[in-house]
Amino acid sequence: MVTPWSTNAVEITQNMGIEGIVRIEEFQPVPADFNDFDPMISQKFSTLTQDMYTVNITPEPILEIEDIDAYNKSEGLALNPEEVAYLNNLATKLGRLLTDSEVFAFSQANSEHCRHKIFNGTFIIDGEEQPTSLFKLIKKTSETNPNEIVSAYKDNVAFIKGPRVTQFAPKSADKPDFYEEKSFDSVLSVKAETHNFPTTVEPFSGAATGSGGEIRDRMAGGQGAIPLAGTAVYMTAYSRLLQDRPWEKAMAERQWLYQTPVDILIKASNGASDFGNKFGQPLITGSVLTFEHEEEGRKLGYDKVIMQAGGVGYGKLDQAKNIPQK
Repeated sequence: MVTPWSTNAVEITQNMGIEGIVRIEEFQPVPADFNDFDPMISQKFSTLTQDMYTVNITPEPILEIEDIDAYNKSEGLALNPEEVAYLNNLATKLGRLLTDSEVFAFSQANSEHCRHKIFNGTFIIDGEEQPTSLFKLIKKTSETNPNEIVSAYKDNVAFIKGPRVTQFAPKSADKPDFYEEKSFDSVLSVKAETHNFPTTVEPFSGAATGSGGEIRDRMAGGQGAIPLAGTAVYMTAYSRLLQDRPWEKAMAERQWLYQTPVDILIKASNGASDFGNKFGQPLITGSVLTFEHEEEGRKLGYDKVIMQAGGVGYGKLDQAKNIPQK
């Protein structure tokens, strides 16, 4: 894969008018026995040659899954019994076995970004189908009280009415030109993006791409908008960073499967800030919530971190929707 560092470096050469460079990567020489690196984002090579960019992988054959429940457990797909039953019924309806990619794709429908199969699903209460889904109920709030909302649930970002502003900018954007003052009606963009499990597995890159996702969505809102400032929220198990916290000693610390809470908080914060800075959007505020609780032999806690990236920005009112306004 091409790293974000390479993308930025190559773009600089293109802006300088240098042609023919398609990739630049950062290399750090280390001793052969060096092990103090994160294998999720770094890799060691014995020599620095062009061959390291060559990938020769033969595609694996398609597998037909006979026992979906066993495949779910062996691959860690986290499908619940109702979902396994649904897939078994689907295979019967289709008259064939489902493939590994089909089962895996279905498992990802319940992703870290959305719960559309729940939000848009049919609600049946006491055997009676309800007239509306959860997502329709959520949308109903803005439909009933639109207030200053310009656009919501149409892009991956929402716009609300902003003030009329004066911009000091070039007269034309396609050639060198004189600067002048321009007034226009603005909109303010608001956005939140979750990146929970990726941040649990690899905090720096997981949080970085979570922040990058919300920046991307606000830039792509309508016909285009500008990101201004970012926020980040983290919810983890107890960090146990200090000794004088008696409430953190109520439960014994677990053997962490991925990263420790303190590593997550440090690396994720660095990652979200790093990606924002590369786009000129500072991370200006955020919050942290830690939670663990044990009751009747059951242990609860934010062992899988909740990482929520948010942000605000602005755009032009007449560009807040994908279809130009007349």
